[in-house]
Amino acid sequence: MTSFQVTSQDLEAIAIGGAFLGTGGGGDPYIGKLMAQSVMAEKGPVTVISPDEVADDWLCVPVCMMGAPTVMVEKLPNGSEAASALAQLESFLGRKADALVCIEAGGLNSTIPFAVASATGLPLIDGDGMGRAFPELQMVSFTMHGIAATPMVLADDKGNSSVINAISNLWTERLARCQTVEMGGAALVALYPMSGAQVKQGILRHTISLIREIGETIAGERWAHRNPTEALVSRLKGRRLFAGRVVDIDRRTVGGFARGRATFKGMDAYEGQSFQVDFQNEFLVCRNGEGRLLATTPDLICALDADGGLPVTTEQLRYGLAVTVIGLPCDSQWRTPHGLELVGPHYFGYQHDYIAFEELA
Repeated sequence: MTSFQVTSQDLEAIAIGGAFLGTGGGGDPYIGKLMAQSVMAEKGPVTVISPDEVADDWLCVPVCMMGAPTVMVEKLPNGSEAASALAQLESFLGRKADALVCIEAGGLNSTIPFAVASATGLPLIDGDGMGRAFPELQMVSFTMHGIAATPMVLADDKGNSSVINAISNLWTERLARCQTVEMGGAALVALYPMSGAQVKQGILRHTISLIREIGETIAGERWAHRNPTEALVSRLKGRRLFAGRVVDIDRRTVGGFARGRATFKGMDAYEGQSFQVDFQNEFLVCRNGEGRLLATTPDLICALDADGGLPVTTEQLRYGLAVTVIGLPCDSQWRTPHGLELVGPHYFGYQHDYIAFEELA
């Protein structure tokens, strides 16, 4: 694949696709879309390049939001924090970045890099470190390839910033999470500075293109007055897990995460059944009322509004909301022993082993 331009108008589809692949978390891409569109109106479009176009000696830097998505609904960024974090990391490293990277292909972090790319004129690499959204910053493919998360810079809306150097990516998460909580529950960060050679080794390829395609599919199906579920299931090799209405929602912000469980009463073909979905920022585990596993991390659990067909995030869940929940296979890297050690059920405290959702059908 070759490079392409992303305009302000293209961000509509990217925000929708990012919300879907965000598996309920990652923050509302609508906020990042507005940030990026505001910058792009002044600075112009963003060039997205294939990982194969990246020179081995380039400095490539992911920029993203860290914190609880529910916080971002009320605590909006002022728009300069992410660019400030990048500039301070460049100053610390003593060189300018050559390209930007998406840390995750979902939620707010699928759109924030476009704002920074437009502001700086840097290209954005077509790929990311998750192929979805995960709640902790060590949960990226770069960790599997031995790439360090630090030095890392955090910046908040009040003008505070800090640089972290840590002995491991897990320690980076622990230290940065504490600072994020003190910064009000959300911060903008620049981290995982890596060479172009490391990018080509560790990145999950062409997920920016995939996000845009998913968003265009959802928009197209809605334009044709069809629910996008079947088109997405077919395109992404997934399956419908259930359709139901929220009858109970337990949600709280703990330690910089939005944690909880949503209970659903089945509807249509699932009438008379019940379902539960656990989340920590993102949807992690889906079961039916008898406790049978339907899908589990690191596979994707994605929710669509059953009426409007738009993606639903965990902070949008409310009593009476009707949703269709879809399961998708994760990237094959997450199904390796190292991948499951980082993002498998046991890491999140569940007793069950990982079973590929294709086998749970």
